Amino acid sequence: MSWRLTSHAATHPGAVRPRNEDALLDRPEYGLWAVADGAGGHGSGDVASAAIVAALETIPPGLSAAELLAQVRLKLTQVHAQLQEEAARRGPGRILASTVVVMLVRGEHFAMLWAGDSRGYLLRDGQLSRVTRDHSLVQELVDQGALREEEAESHPQANVITRAIGAMGELELDKISGRVAEGDRFLLCTDGLFKTMAEHEIAAMLAAGSDAADIVTEAVGRGARDNVSAIAVDCLG
Repeated sequence: MSWRLTSHAATHPGAVRPRNEDALLDRPEYGLWAVADGAGGHGSGDVASAAIVAALETIPPGLSAAELLAQVRLKLTQVHAQLQEEAARRGPGRILASTVVVMLVRGEHFAMLWAGDSRGYLLRDGQLSRVTRDHSLVQELVDQGALREEEAESHPQANVITRAIGAMGELELDKISGRVAEGDRFLLCTDGLFKTMAEHEIAAMLAAGSDAADIVTEAVGRGARDNVSAIAVDCLG
């Protein structure tokens, strides 16, 4: 079965930062979406996130699921190398990096690939689940039992990511896949959203039918200290 896919995307610099270093890809006709968050504090984060989206935009339509997945991996690997080369050209210690979460839907299945702490969620039958798992220092501490989940977002090192496109070393992407069900709502977002709003609040807005713009506006209204970006994807029969 093929699903009718609709989506809404929104991004905002937030209530504090003057520049938006997030970038979005919203292509429901291809079954392809991405959210990228230029790594804060490294400089030129907007260059890195924009490079990711620009590369994914060049993927041609009409690909099978396997071909599309292979193309996404190829494009991200190429951008990873290009950002490393550009950082080296700019001088010692320079980093151009960005998190990314990509979602693909083909037929009855979806897949997400990611590096960093931009997230993918799924609202199904009124229940919100986090599909991705952060590549971050605080997530490692939670996994080790050294930190409680509810303490993670307020931890002094909550912004330290352990993987990113353009970071040093080889690119490591995680992937998860599953089946799509009637009425599923997916949400891709940057950390500016979930560090401002609790997951149960995000779930309530998704369940009420709010689109990405509504959710981003709510986060900004609450004083989001980081850029806020989101894409909401609806799967209809």
